[in-house]
Amino acid sequence: MLWSVNGVRGGSAVFGLISEDGVYIAPTIIPGASTVTVTAGASSSPTVSGTASVTIQAGSDVVVEIAGSGARIAVPTFGSRAFSASVTGSADASVTWQVNGVTGGSSVAGTITPAGVYSAPHSVPVSTLPNNDGQATEVIVTAISGADPSASDSAIVVPVPPQRRAYAVPVPLGTSGGNAQDTSVSGQQTFCCAGTLGALVSRGGFLYILSNNHVLARSDQASAGEAIVQPGLTESRCSSSGTNLVATLSQFQNLESGPMPRVDAAIAQAAGNAVDALGTIVQLGGEAAGGQPSDGAPNPGPGVAPSIGRAVAKSGSATGITCGSIIAVNVTVRIEYQKGCGTGTTFNTTFTNQVDITGVGFSAAGDSGSLIVTQDTADPVGLLYGGSDTDTVANPVSDVLLQLADPVTAVSPVFVGDAAVGAHPVAACTLLLQDFEPALKLQAGIAGLSALARQSAAAALDAHAQELLAFPGVRGLGVGSSYDEPGDPAILLFVARGAAIPALPADVNGIRTRIIEGDSFGSAGRLTDAESAALERAAPPARLAYAVSEAEVMRARAVVEERAPGLMARRGIQGVGVSSSLDSPGEAALIIFVVRGVSRDPVPTVIDGVRTRLRETSRFRAR
Repeated sequence: MLWSVNGVRGGSAVFGLISEDGVYIAPTIIPGASTVTVTAGASSSPTVSGTASVTIQAGSDVVVEIAGSGARIAVPTFGSRAFSASVTGSADASVTWQVNGVTGGSSVAGTITPAGVYSAPHSVPVSTLPNNDGQATEVIVTAISGADPSASDSAIVVPVPPQRRAYAVPVPLGTSGGNAQDTSVSGQQTFCCAGTLGALVSRGGFLYILSNNHVLARSDQASAGEAIVQPGLTESRCSSSGTNLVATLSQFQNLESGPMPRVDAAIAQAAGNAVDALGTIVQLGGEAAGGQPSDGAPNPGPGVAPSIGRAVAKSGSATGITCGSIIAVNVTVRIEYQKGCGTGTTFNTTFTNQVDITGVGFSAAGDSGSLIVTQDTADPVGLLYGGSDTDTVANPVSDVLLQLADPVTAVSPVFVGDAAVGAHPVAACTLLLQDFEPALKLQAGIAGLSALARQSAAAALDAHAQELLAFPGVRGLGVGSSYDEPGDPAILLFVARGAAIPALPADVNGIRTRIIEGDSFGSAGRLTDAESAALERAAPPARLAYAVSEAEVMRARAVVEERAPGLMARRGIQGVGVSSSLDSPGEAALIIFVVRGVSRDPVPTVIDGVRTRLRETSRFRAR
């Protein structure tokens, strides 16, 4: 969404500023024309917009003013800035500082001390608003008068990662870049696009920058030989003037008609000494000094295969360095693209054998092309190209290297790195303040269930309680909520930790079962709702992914390969893959990605003997 005030993108000091999430901040002085027009325009279609009139009125006699609040204030990630606020109209000059409405701030948006020293987050926050999901966003720093809480002033702060900078040659990777021709014009508006120059690869004695087709090859519209620049046009006011020519486009896979397995990938031959020859990636190093992560190259070679639960990291131009974990592999997913930069028709491409990653703000638009590596060894594992408001999607590097083989010699590229360093941890992931695995917002007990859902689960449990209690190791039974399909009921099976338990049923009369291990359940039998909820709360909290054996992955993979086409044809389903069940830790599940807010066909609790797990997200789009 593109926001403007009186026709000025982002607003002005005279008529007020507006953030990328649509938060309007009135000026401290009422302008001559006290009514201003706020406009929201669709970023993908400049002719689609809406307006609202805002009348600026005098407030409290107490006036708070943050120094510099009339303009956006850039603060580097991992950096800090001291804010000051003046108070007039009261002898009490004290203020309370907030970030995004939270006193003292948070690890995601940044923290602020009582004295006004703001510490930026270690990665750029990502918006989750319905009309702005998947976009890197800004934060609001507010000073509230201690004398009159209705009096305040706010400043828009832009956390800026070093990956967006213009670098002198030889440029590092993980930085802003793209095709010098990636612009389009619609009416009076010019659009420009860019992404991330992900990594350096070598093939046949030559060095190439690796990124996405839609970053380097303009979504199939480019020709070999086109110029690739750093930084990208989005960081240079849509002009290649002031950028460095770092490579020329060499090869890419067609997004609509390319061979299977389809990848969103392209390579561009490095120009002379324009690119760091060791493949150094910004903030991906194994060391940290003064709270700042070092730059570093990935572990050289062909990379590694993805696995469920593996901790990963990436360095990208939109959000900077971020950390997350793989929650699904072998994913078939539908991704929405646009023919032109910010304009043109959209089209969908279906990919198979993909990797799905989640984490707090793991990626945003502009991070496309980033190399995803393992946190503990910096081994390449995926090439980032798309995502939703909760998830990021990547091509496995094995498929990328296969499809970018030399068409004449069939030699595949390999990743360049510093052989003297080799495998190393990504130190930034030990510095990040926020937990890279978002908490599961799941509640013990039956509080979120409808009366009908509770009754259905209780009836199924009562009808089969004796046979369920007959399973060795099962200590108690209750009714609660499913974690594999949030909002649906589940029959809870409380089992002794470490007990040799035979395969337990995945559902009973169509009601999912959820297995909860514990050390002191005793022999409780059929539990009341209160007893069941108490035992749930005593158990370890659920995670987004559990370790799954290779045998389990293969069992679920066979079902995905057989059933994915049919499932993808159902209403509201945009992806199918292999994950871990949250209702039965250690057991594989078919993860079904459904589009939030869209009517969908029902999904069985079990398909061909494999549990299903539903994950609701916004629509997957290229980033």
